[in-house]
Amino acid sequence: MHEINNRPEPIVLPLLAMRGLVLFPKMVLHFEVGREKSIKALQDVMEKDRRIFLVTQKDVRVEDPDERALFHVGVVAEVKQIVKSGSGNNLRVLVEGLYRAKLRHLVDTEPYYTAETLEFPLREARPSELNTCDALMRTVKDLFEEYCSLSPKMPKDMVINALISEDPHYVAEYIAANIPLRIEEKQEILIATSPVKRLELLASYLESENDILSLEKDIYDRVKESIDKNQREYYLREQMRVIQEELGESDNPVDEAQQYFEKIDQLALPDEAREKLYKEADRLMKLPSNSHEGGVIRGYLDTCLELPWNKSTKDKIDLQKAEKLLDKEHYGLQRVKERILEVLATRALAPDIKGQIICLVGPPGVGKTSIARSIAKAMGRKYVRISLGGVRDESDIRGHRKTYIGAMPGRIINAIKLAGSNNPLMLLDEVDKMGNDFRGDPSSAMLEVLDSEQNFAFRDHYIEIPFDLSEVFFIATANDLSTIPAPLLDRMDVIELPSYTREEKFQIAKRHLLAKQMKKHGLTAKTFRLADDAIYGLIDFYTRESGVRKLEREIGALCRKADREIVGKGASRVVITGASLYDYLGPKRFRPDEPAERDEIGLVNGLAWTSVGGEMLQVEVAVMEGSGKVELTGSLGDVMKESAKAAISYIRSRAQEYGIDPNFYKNKDIHIHLPEGAVPKDGPSAGVTLTTALVSALTGTPVRRDVAMTGEITLRGRVLAIGGLREKTMAAYRAGIKTVLIPKENLPDLYEVDPVVKEAIRFIPADHVETVLQTALCPREEGKEIHAVLKKAPAKPEAVLAQ
Repeated sequence: MHEINNRPEPIVLPLLAMRGLVLFPKMVLHFEVGREKSIKALQDVMEKDRRIFLVTQKDVRVEDPDERALFHVGVVAEVKQIVKSGSGNNLRVLVEGLYRAKLRHLVDTEPYYTAETLEFPLREARPSELNTCDALMRTVKDLFEEYCSLSPKMPKDMVINALISEDPHYVAEYIAANIPLRIEEKQEILIATSPVKRLELLASYLESENDILSLEKDIYDRVKESIDKNQREYYLREQMRVIQEELGESDNPVDEAQQYFEKIDQLALPDEAREKLYKEADRLMKLPSNSHEGGVIRGYLDTCLELPWNKSTKDKIDLQKAEKLLDKEHYGLQRVKERILEVLATRALAPDIKGQIICLVGPPGVGKTSIARSIAKAMGRKYVRISLGGVRDESDIRGHRKTYIGAMPGRIINAIKLAGSNNPLMLLDEVDKMGNDFRGDPSSAMLEVLDSEQNFAFRDHYIEIPFDLSEVFFIATANDLSTIPAPLLDRMDVIELPSYTREEKFQIAKRHLLAKQMKKHGLTAKTFRLADDAIYGLIDFYTRESGVRKLEREIGALCRKADREIVGKGASRVVITGASLYDYLGPKRFRPDEPAERDEIGLVNGLAWTSVGGEMLQVEVAVMEGSGKVELTGSLGDVMKESAKAAISYIRSRAQEYGIDPNFYKNKDIHIHLPEGAVPKDGPSAGVTLTTALVSALTGTPVRRDVAMTGEITLRGRVLAIGGLREKTMAAYRAGIKTVLIPKENLPDLYEVDPVVKEAIRFIPADHVETVLQTALCPREEGKEIHAVLKKAPAKPEAVLAQ
């Protein structure tokens, strides 16, 4: 310690800024100097008194520090030796610290730093601090001994020097200089003047270092123990293998198990999975090679090791390319394509999004499966399809326990294995057709598969270890949402696919189906031609569907007949027109839905929804003299029968206003019939149709043949909302209907109606049955007009189109 009795005077000395080093008084330090200013300073002091002021800079990255970038307390040192380093112009320097000094200010920065310094002496412990100082000395020495025991590379003489000294300043500076503390921590000890403060700081830093070293030692011991265990197991297995080879035993289970161990190690599995597979491989090693249980274990290990635990594909989402791909492979479906592009855009901005399950809902043949395949292609993901139609066993989803004979994984894990990727696009086809019986409920098992809170650790009963399904992009397809259990449906984002219009079917057939079937049947443009009117004829008279599956089948049938003509009769080219369809396919199988040829009494055009789209459904009512019997025919369901009863009750309550005999329910027999009696019909949406037909028949007023309607009716005559409006309006469009009456509550649903339909049809909203009657019933020229008695009915509304 450098002590003076008189007030120190400032001294100007060359300054050397050190990076990453702190020098203490009475300490010797070796370091390398490479900066030009530092080299010039050293060369200058060697020619004088060899004294230089060493101060640490705050940021080691600063190449040319100013006064603010330097700590203001450093050490005046004596340069003992300078040696030229082997690397470039660098110098290797040996210095010894003399005393602490403060940096008052920089005097000059060229050609090297010079600074005005002031000696910064230490303070001895005050009498009141002696006990504290002694206690801290013991604590610091104990902590330093603990540090040395945790860091065995510490030289013994260094430990002894620290432990035998009783000078608190020396102990603090010596220990701080020889352990790897941060620069800021060493600088704090250098700046502190009080021995108590210095020892407190050092004790705190040693405590922290000891904690870190203890943790490192624990980690090292655990790693070493694991390595030693693995080395021991490897050594023993090698011994067993050599012994087996010496004995000449074939089908060595040890070799086989060793191969499984190597495969398990290569997969970098989670701890739980690795330990489970290790355990099974160990069991295999102890079993005879021809044992039945050994075969079960081999099958289990092979299945688990074939799974793509760490194999995944990277999403390559390009919205422009995706849009072009969807337009190329699918005609129409503009809103569906927009919805899919929105999903892809979200995936591009938030690739880590979880739990997004899409459900494509629509009638058969509209392209749900092919759209899912296009999405996979647009994302650059593997595509795999699972058919769920008719699945009734929960084990089909979760797999069977491997203890059963013929056990196998469930469909989900099998699909992952087939895809060869842990993040494929998985199509769950016909999710609405799963059933349940005594073997369990597969839809309940699907809840775990589709729940992002659970599927990151999906456990198949066969593989028994968790597999992460959270990266899988699930897309489900369904024809009818009503049969999907509510909890399962709640996990899905529903996208509805509408039925195709006549023009859309024509474009799809011409652009896609025809070329596909011609290629399939070996035909070219030179040998076969299907005229446009023939395609329209197939759509109108030989198929009746929402999609295009039957249309493609009929085109295939025409291609086969053309093949026969070319091969059997030697024709060079076959041309099929609308007029020649009869010769190839026979009589027309369907007649298009058409309104009656004239306005008739008791005959009303209703609109119905079916699983293959919308249809026009005519309701017929006949009124005869009798005793008040009501006959309902046409394979009607309970709900439709109740709608008929509600319609009759409403008419009875308003009979006088409509000019109907109030006793008609006593002296008239009413027969309500819906044609195509073999087809079951049900639902409440025929309420207004039944009411209109009854009023027409009871009043003798004809019904306009160009009007169709749909809506549920109440006993008060209110018209309530219905479902399936888009499909029903499509049916009206196909039938050539000009005016459609819809419930007023369904006005928002017109947004979903195809623009072609909205242009061709006039929609009239009705909130009461009187609006329906006023629109649908024809005014009569003689007798009592029904329109004259509808006094409370509002004026006939104008056409309404959803914009």
